[in-house]
Amino acid sequence: MIRPAVDADLAEVAVLEASLFGADAWPATSLAEELTGPGRTVLVAEEEGAVAGYAIGMLAGDVADLLRLGVHPHRQRRGIAAALVEDLLARCRAGGAERVLLEVSSGNDAALAFYAAAGFARVDVRGRYYRDGSDAIIHHRPLLADCPGERP
Repeated sequence: MIRPAVDADLAEVAVLEASLFGADAWPATSLAEELTGPGRTVLVAEEEGAVAGYAIGMLAGDVADLLRLGVHPHRQRRGIAAALVEDLLARCRAGGAERVLLEVSSGNDAALAFYAAAGFARVDVRGRYYRDGSDAIIHHRPLLADCPGERP
């Protein structure tokens, strides 16, 4: 079940974030700020009473940013990430977003393949952006039906 995150979810989200992103994980205080930040949406996928995944997005005018996406390693490849992304994008579209942007490490082959399959196109590169020296690959996906490349 995909639903908006609440304060009670933050501990599980923070543990999952740390396990997935290690030194690049957002601290629990930053995750908590996302719950109430302007234009922010935090969603969780809940399975068997536990947080299986989460997505964090930000809406600013007609542009949304997919800031964070994580799924518990034992629950990956079951469609949870896709469901989180599609739910988040629907909420952004309803809030007036015409397109969504995200960035992913050039070394994260699984994420690059996932976002390509989800209809995102590579639009730019930020060289040596991440702590490990990898590039940030910036992706774009239109959210309006009349935009080229829009997924049905």
